[in-house]
Amino acid sequence: MKIAICYDWANRIGGAERVLSAIADLWPKADLFTTIYFPKEAPWAKNFASIKTSFLQKIPLIKKNYRLFYPLMSLAFEQFNFDGYDLAVSVSSGPAKAIVTKPETKHVCYCLTPPRYLWQKRFLKSKRLFPRLESLRKSDFVFAQRPDLILAISKNVQKRIRRFYQRPSRVVYPGIDLNKFKPSSTTPKDYFLIVSRLVSYKKIDLAISAFNQTDKKLKIIGDGPEKEFLIRMAKSNIEFLGQVEDSKLIDYYQNCQALIMPQEEDLGLTAIEAQACGRPVIAYGRGGALETIIPNETGLFLKSQTAESLKQAIAEFQTRKFKPENCVNNAKKFSEKEFVGNFKRAVCQATK
Repeated sequence: MKIAICYDWANRIGGAERVLSAIADLWPKADLFTTIYFPKEAPWAKNFASIKTSFLQKIPLIKKNYRLFYPLMSLAFEQFNFDGYDLAVSVSSGPAKAIVTKPETKHVCYCLTPPRYLWQKRFLKSKRLFPRLESLRKSDFVFAQRPDLILAISKNVQKRIRRFYQRPSRVVYPGIDLNKFKPSSTTPKDYFLIVSRLVSYKKIDLAISAFNQTDKKLKIIGDGPEKEFLIRMAKSNIEFLGQVEDSKLIDYYQNCQALIMPQEEDLGLTAIEAQACGRPVIAYGRGGALETIIPNETGLFLKSQTAESLKQAIAEFQTRKFKPENCVNNAKKFSEKEFVGNFKRAVCQATK
């Protein structure tokens, strides 16, 4: 088959981009369609046969302000031509599912989540923004009716798809490379770890507030628009490491006391990566964490999303012993091999 992969924007690397890398390995001759592409920030994209960008790529200053152009991104995807393609797969938490295909081209959407800023309540409480967001929500609902099949990355996202888009979906969990993410025989060191993009909804400020009140060490891997703000609020026991290559990332996973995940995740690949490296997770007990962490066996849940609750969870963590083999065995359910097989079967069924 001739296959097109559509992704919202190719300007970063994170959990979703690891999924795209696996898809590129599955279909190495597939073409990537995206609104914008910046090679340095998205090295994973070079694994596709070709990369086709939209008219937005030519707009000055879009690199740092791409989110301001969100209302135009669905239009950009609608202008792509998929004549001659047997299959178009949109991997999307935003506008990529807006693509228009003819009946002979099947469209499968791998939904990472319905767009947060359109559907989460805290945004909709703003009277000033509500009329504009309401219009975008209506459009987003229309775009979500276009795929022939929707796949969800988790049961958590599946519920949102049913609620917001009024459509059924099938869960296909993303996976990680267990040949890379694996445990070490060394004794863990005395630090806790965060691996995350530094954006507001990830609640890194909550973790910093908690660790500011202790002498425990916290290392933070990742980058994002909140980095400078977070550095200013952090005390000397908190270290920012920026983006690191996979070999160093795995080393940090293997040697941490536990991964800290204070945010509500759609699924949370970092929790799976940490467990694959034999380390437990202290997470907010909502969303995807409920699907990836076994409480009291491979991690602990915060009772509420507050610094005090995180401090209490860390104190409880230090009274318990977590077996690395339990963490590793749980992570095996989310292997890249499982993902590729399940994803390919779901897509092939849709294209029959």
